[in-house]
Amino acid sequence: MAASANDDSALAGSAAAEAPVPDELAHWSSGLPQPAVRSLADAVTQVLLAGDEPLRAAFLARSLTALARVVPSLDSETLGDAVGKPSDYAVLLRVLREPAVLATLEAGDPLAEAYLRGLEIDAEILRSEGGIMTVEEVARHLGITRQAVDKRRRAGQLLALPIGRHRYAYPAWQFDPSGVLAGFEDVMDEFFAIGPWTRAAFFLGENTSLDGRRPLDELRHGNIDGVRRAAGALGQHGAA
Repeated sequence: MAASANDDSALAGSAAAEAPVPDELAHWSSGLPQPAVRSLADAVTQVLLAGDEPLRAAFLARSLTALARVVPSLDSETLGDAVGKPSDYAVLLRVLREPAVLATLEAGDPLAEAYLRGLEIDAEILRSEGGIMTVEEVARHLGITRQAVDKRRRAGQLLALPIGRHRYAYPAWQFDPSGVLAGFEDVMDEFFAIGPWTRAAFFLGENTSLDGRRPLDELRHGNIDGVRRAAGALGQHGAA
């Protein structure tokens, strides 16, 4: 007879009860306030639930080991600044940018700092100018179906940032109250062989072709032709 879910839980609980507790963990919570203990216990539970297959478990084990090695080198000021960040993702980025941590990372990968800068830029893009919208939110805003939004994304008429397998985030700044920002699709047509993250950075960054002004601001002010020329120059550079 197959074991029931309750049987499986009982076996798992029995195995956990029989597993020896390392000396280091015997009094790990003795100096912590109860809210901190509960918060850490909840996080550990989420990690264990996420490691539900071998590759995920291996990834989590190595990631947590790396964090455990890093934490003792961080001072209270750094830790306080990190935990005050608005998201768990931002907490991690803040810690990884610490000189001592970065030196450890670069010992294994000389490009680590460049990778981190790229991650920070991507995170800033996702937060900028109203943040991002889901495909469902875009569909409601434009008064069209989700399928129609996907079609416009594939046609390059909407800017969508890949954030996972078959998942996209739509920067809110490409829209205004009446729909898509005037001239936005015309500018998108000027890009050639330029990825979505680079396109987003173009709109949000200062541009020498526009006397240091941001293409997004110029588009809002009606300078469609100027922004198109700047986008075309970027497209030609990317093609080269």
